[in-house]
Amino acid sequence: MNGVLIGRSAELGRLVGVLEAAATGTAGVALVGGDAGIGKTRLITELVAEARERGFNVMVGQCAELGDALPYLPLADALRTPSLRAALASRPLLEQLLPGEQASGVSSGLAQQRLFGSLLGLLSEVQPVLFVIEDLHWADRSTRDLLVFLSRMLQSEQVCVVGTYRTDDLHRRHPLRPVLAELQRLPAVTAVDVRPLPSGDMSTYVASLGQADAQVLDQVVSRAEGNPFYAEELFAAASAGESLPDGLASLLMSRVEVLSEPGQQVLRAAAVAGRRVEDELLRQVSGLPLAAFEEAVREIVSHGLLRVDGYGYAFRHALLQEAVYNDLLPGERTRLHSAFATLLTLPAELAHHHLASHNLAGALTASAEAGRLAERLGAPAEAHRHYDQVLSLWDQVEEPERLAGESWSELARRSAVMAADSGDNHRAVVQLRAIEPSAVVYERLAYYLFELDQRDAAIAAAESAVASASDPQTHARALATYARTLHWTPRHCEVQPLAREALEAARASGARDAEVSALVTLATSTELRGEYDEALRLFEAASGIVTGNLAMDLRATFQHSRIHYEQGNLLKAADIADRGITVAYEAGLNWSTYGTDLRFLRFLIHYVAGEWDEAQAVAAGFGARVGTIPEATLSSFALFIEVARGLPAVEPRLDWLRPFWSDGLVTYMSRGMAAEHALWNGEAARALDHIDAVLAVLDPGDPGAIRIAATGLWALAELGRTDRADELLALARSSVANGPVGERGPMGLEGQAWALRVEAEYQRVQGKTDVALWERVVTAFDYGFVYEVARARWRLAEAQLAAGAREAAQESWSQASAASATLGAAPLSAALADFGRRARFTVAAPAAVRSTLTAREVEVLRLVAEGLQNREIGERLFIANKTVSVHVSNILGKLDVSTRTQAAAEARRLGLI
Repeated sequence: MNGVLIGRSAELGRLVGVLEAAATGTAGVALVGGDAGIGKTRLITELVAEARERGFNVMVGQCAELGDALPYLPLADALRTPSLRAALASRPLLEQLLPGEQASGVSSGLAQQRLFGSLLGLLSEVQPVLFVIEDLHWADRSTRDLLVFLSRMLQSEQVCVVGTYRTDDLHRRHPLRPVLAELQRLPAVTAVDVRPLPSGDMSTYVASLGQADAQVLDQVVSRAEGNPFYAEELFAAASAGESLPDGLASLLMSRVEVLSEPGQQVLRAAAVAGRRVEDELLRQVSGLPLAAFEEAVREIVSHGLLRVDGYGYAFRHALLQEAVYNDLLPGERTRLHSAFATLLTLPAELAHHHLASHNLAGALTASAEAGRLAERLGAPAEAHRHYDQVLSLWDQVEEPERLAGESWSELARRSAVMAADSGDNHRAVVQLRAIEPSAVVYERLAYYLFELDQRDAAIAAAESAVASASDPQTHARALATYARTLHWTPRHCEVQPLAREALEAARASGARDAEVSALVTLATSTELRGEYDEALRLFEAASGIVTGNLAMDLRATFQHSRIHYEQGNLLKAADIADRGITVAYEAGLNWSTYGTDLRFLRFLIHYVAGEWDEAQAVAAGFGARVGTIPEATLSSFALFIEVARGLPAVEPRLDWLRPFWSDGLVTYMSRGMAAEHALWNGEAARALDHIDAVLAVLDPGDPGAIRIAATGLWALAELGRTDRADELLALARSSVANGPVGERGPMGLEGQAWALRVEAEYQRVQGKTDVALWERVVTAFDYGFVYEVARARWRLAEAQLAAGAREAAQESWSQASAASATLGAAPLSAALADFGRRARFTVAAPAAVRSTLTAREVEVLRLVAEGLQNREIGERLFIANKTVSVHVSNILGKLDVSTRTQAAAEARRLGLI
């Protein structure tokens, strides 16, 4: 059993509440229900430890699967507790239940009452008591009677009774059902339903089991469906290269084997259908007469193996379906799949059943149709999977082209495009290279190679596309892609003439996607020359054209939003990005190149505008446990807010990103932010290591080098070194003057601000305090970049203080502190507080605020400042989630802030923590 209690603070809080009430003389009973393996025993273990800490005597009894053969078994088990020996000596009726004692018989009603009365006396003598009865679903009748007796008779005793039971074992005629129904109506009884863990908690739990890559972790989380025991078994099986461990399969099948033969027959048919099956379809495949079928289904449902779901049935747990399916004989499995295939019409379902029944021709036809349908519905990942299935079957059937309705080359090209649209450009390139060369293939290959930053290969493929294009539209697309591949290369001077040629060809041939591609490339080149008005006009024109190629439309939308962002028009940029993101999700292109870029851009707009709670909410969707480069790219963006707020999620996210540091963009984003994280934590030398790694992957003149140089200079200043300052300054100035192609016009507002920041940081490394230069940095970032204005004001305050302008320094410091507190920028707030103390700036005395906070609120505030959520705080302090929520609300009100991060920053500023 894993030693970490995760995701159960609410359930534990309710149980501790019953325990606390018992400690004050209000006896209570808690009934804890949940599926096998859901974590009931782990929860009770935590409760037992808490009870012992509070001085309770603890009695734990275990029911066994023996029916009524051994009455009072859990009571006898509980009475063996060593601390009860003395009290039992004067209670022979109870003592006789212990092993080795002579029983006088307790079968009569009078004897039972005497036994129960004796137990009440014992509990009163040794109180406070926690009495746990585990596995009530196996309880004998006498034990059930005892539970009812205690629930009704215990009142003012310091006694807490807790019973656990498996909900998935309670079929409709189970004898515990009426007992539970009776008890749960009593005011002294608290029902605690232990439900499956949410996916976030489940991911945390599985990650705590040991090292695993993202794919394994996701599979375990998905298959376990919130059940910790299943997760542990699956995790161990995955480590051993197994799919479904024998022990878990046996456990699941033991519940199936109690069914009648018709019930097992129906369940086997349902397993072949999958997780869910319609009632009429299942009846036909089962082969049973209607009355027999309905009785069999009723039996299955009553045993909790299937649950009613609309007009059909669904397995209670996917692993149960998998276990039943794996238990089928080969011939039986084939026949059932064939039976389903004769009754179904949806292409994806047909493809699955045809393939499983070894009807390869049927599988190929259905897979091809399923791929086309998925493509039309905006599900590129599914379309790619279906097309790949067709390609894998191609050589195993006769007349595959007739069956598929398309040539192998066309299907392979479709598959590649769908791979790219779902975010896998690498797969798209591999598939295109396997296809017989043509202008269409070369053009797509060049397009995706450019996305992968393989510029020389992209140019070569584009040139081949132009040379081999025979029809006007293909030629227009090839020209547009060719112009794009030359962007940011030594041949950049050819971009504009080629883009204009492509634009003319596209308009003449009616190739709207090529027209948009040419316009975007032309606009980007124009922007690089500093002609922003013309570039904006071209981007607007491109984004206003509907091409029918949504991936191309998203490219235009992203660039249109980006240029507004670069010029500081954040509201307009946000509006355009929001529309693009909606299109991307509706079309299933959210993981495509520009679907991902739009999501990041929208996050960045929130971040720059100071909308940090919104930014953090968006970043919460950028999963930390990544398994692909697109996922790693998006995850690295979340570090902006997490590093700036000093959240504990930073280190785990960096651990998951580390395997992807071979990718240039992931390295630039994640290691650039890792450098800032290191600096906030006083690790300047480590920050420089990250800076060097980033600079190693950047091309000469890359504008990204400007921000990285500024961070590197910050690190040098912290170390008191000047040896590399000139190098970093020259690198940044080269990017400003030359750009990636050797010449460039004026930069955007953010770029200009960072260029000034580099100059100011350079002066700081040299030990100089240039107040005017830092004032220019503040002004440059004041187009709307709230955080960077605050950071610049921090340095401005330092420069002003060093120059003797104390009042101006305090004003800059106060403005920076207020902005930092509002943002919840904990590291910056801490740095400002430290500077304020050293400078002896006056602040409002925190005593008044401190006096209004209770001791418990101060405890909660400290944990809030650590970045813990309510659930985690409850687990740490052993209080209910609702109680934590009340404390947090009180804290926010007393500190006059609206968010948790603002509370943490304000507390640090006031010296409360």
